[in-house]
Amino acid sequence: MIRILFVCTGNTCRSPMAEAILRKKCGENIEVKSAGIFAGDGSPASANTAQVLQENGMECQHSSSLLTQDLVEWSACILTMTSQHKQAILHSFPQSRDKVYTLKEYVNSSGDVSDPFGGPVEIYRETYAELEPLIDQVLLKLK
Repeated sequence: MIRILFVCTGNTCRSPMAEAILRKKCGENIEVKSAGIFAGDGSPASANTAQVLQENGMECQHSSSLLTQDLVEWSACILTMTSQHKQAILHSFPQSRDKVYTLKEYVNSSGDVSDPFGGPVEIYRETYAELEPLIDQVLLKLK
């Protein structure tokens, strides 16, 4: 079982989207969760995140989680949305150094995943369109 953890800031936009996309596409040998560096536990995904996931055939039953030691230990690979998220994890959980990557770094690309927070639904659609091919590349790398 491969355990993938996606991390963003509040765990209401990018990381829940990435989690839902991977969950829809992966086989039974991959377990996926998401968390946020500054998340409050129990918040739903943003309305625009839920709408975009539903437009793409995915149910959104998300409840946000703060990144914890338990989640870090649970994961085999932690994929962050930005280099700042990666640095925050390495600062708080230095023992995770060998398994933390930005999502784009993991698939041999560069840059950060754009943050749609607070924008109109079209910006969330653009973030989804950015994430989906990255998740496809993650799956190829994991096989």
